[in-house]
Amino acid sequence: MGERTVDWDAAAYDRVADPQEAWGREVMGRLGLAGDETVLDAGCGAGRLTRLLAERVPRGRVIGVDASESMVEYARSNLADLGDRIELRVGDLTELELAEPVDAVFSNATFHWILDHERLFGRLFAGLRPGGRLEAQCGGEGNVAEWKRAIEAAEGDERFAPHLRGMPASYNFASVDETRRRLERSGFDVERVWLENKRYAPPDAREFVRSVGLTKHLARLPERLRDAFVDAVLGKMARPLTLEYVRLNISARKPA
Repeated sequence: MGERTVDWDAAAYDRVADPQEAWGREVMGRLGLAGDETVLDAGCGAGRLTRLLAERVPRGRVIGVDASESMVEYARSNLADLGDRIELRVGDLTELELAEPVDAVFSNATFHWILDHERLFGRLFAGLRPGGRLEAQCGGEGNVAEWKRAIEAAEGDERFAPHLRGMPASYNFASVDETRRRLERSGFDVERVWLENKRYAPPDAREFVRSVGLTKHLARLPERLRDAFVDAVLGKMARPLTLEYVRLNISARKPA
């Protein structure tokens, strides 16, 4: 999942995750759950959508996996009332191992942080029962293009360049065609892969970008330079900040 796992500020992320929750609800609606399934939340984050999944399967259970230890700890504290209907674990989705196959895989705003989609889809396929569904959404080709350009320009600033030089890619905004090919090579029957444009203007631009878009960059910078880097990136964006998202949607099934 990159050079190393960078932990997130789970509480800060949860405060600004309204758009991710709204988009995730749309993806969840595609699962067509009966209520007794076991569902994998692949990239459960702070647990907002994990709770909603649990509400959709009152006679089932949800397994939430996330690479961030602070996210999983935060989710555990928020979901403790659900008891053993929720299992949360810290883990790399490209190394996923499940004791028993699940009926469905749900994922929202996670896959673009994983560079090796071939391996990711292979592990998700292995974790599904025959006939099980995969419904997911993440950043796709063309996602936040202006934002990416602003970050790249700030990376070249002499104040930040020594700390960010050699930084591996932070995200994988894949295309429809390459995603379909990877899913098919992993064994999935692909029902549909498509892009969808979304626009979001965060009410608190600084908190939003610190918590969502710049986590990996800020982790490499000394504390004294972090606010300056945020200012440098935001200074290259139009005001008020409006982010143009391109979401990659996946609907696929493991053959029965």
